[in-house]
Amino acid sequence: MNRKTRSTLGLIGLLLIILIAGGGYIFFGQRSNINEKNKKLADLNKNIYDPQQLAIQFNDLSKRAAVLDSVLASRKFNIPQNLSSIKFYGFINQVTSNFDPLSNVDIEYLEQKPDKEFYYYSYKINGKATYNDLYSLVYSIEESKELKKIASLNLNNVIATDDKGMPEFLVNFNMEVHVYYANNDRFATAEFVENNLSTKPIYDAFYPLIRNEIPPNIDNLLDVQGAKLLALIPEGAFISDSKGNTYLVWEGEKVYLGYVTKIDYDHNMVSFILNKGGIIEKTDLELQKDEKTKK
Repeated sequence: MNRKTRSTLGLIGLLLIILIAGGGYIFFGQRSNINEKNKKLADLNKNIYDPQQLAIQFNDLSKRAAVLDSVLASRKFNIPQNLSSIKFYGFINQVTSNFDPLSNVDIEYLEQKPDKEFYYYSYKINGKATYNDLYSLVYSIEESKELKKIASLNLNNVIATDDKGMPEFLVNFNMEVHVYYANNDRFATAEFVENNLSTKPIYDAFYPLIRNEIPPNIDNLLDVQGAKLLALIPEGAFISDSKGNTYLVWEGEKVYLGYVTKIDYDHNMVSFILNKGGIIEKTDLELQKDEKTKK
């Protein structure tokens, strides 16, 4: 066998060895990888959807989400997700925007704490306010849509004066408020709508029934104390006060600390109702005998 033949046979043998080795690697070594890739391809083919079908599913899910959101919105309270600690300051500013000028409210942030599966911010609120302003503040905190609770509240009365020197009976207060939030949106609505937080005036439980402070006579009304009935006329009655000032009054006319309740022409008498620091008095002025004779 010559050299050329031997070389040709060697190359043919080497080629057969490469083919056998490559085929063995493909059929035996890569078969598991091919099977795994085919399985993944089959799974991907199962998740291929028609765009119209996806749109239908999206509409159905949107309707379900709207139903669930309406259920949450119908609840009296919601717990927002990841609430900012600054939002409570804006809430208090909005509630107190129409308060009496004598009322003032201060807020101090205290801390953040967990409460079971929720969290809350703690605030200290103190100041002084009229009774109805304080009631409005407490009502707004307790009835707000986003859950807020007063943890403690201390009250005591205080007396202030306005620009005219009139006594104002206020309430000093300090309270701790917890504002709740969650790390998820399970208890929050898509669109926040606040509850109705308006209140009507109520009886002031801190207003004293009997007071030492008597308001000054800034309107220069008739002071019945020491006054004298001068004359009765069809239009009313002439009365002079202790300083000699003369007033013409009629039934229903306002006087210092009260009103004219009745002008009795038959008995030559004028009757008044006076409120002296919570003590209600009925006072009558009669025409003197010498005045009757002159009449």
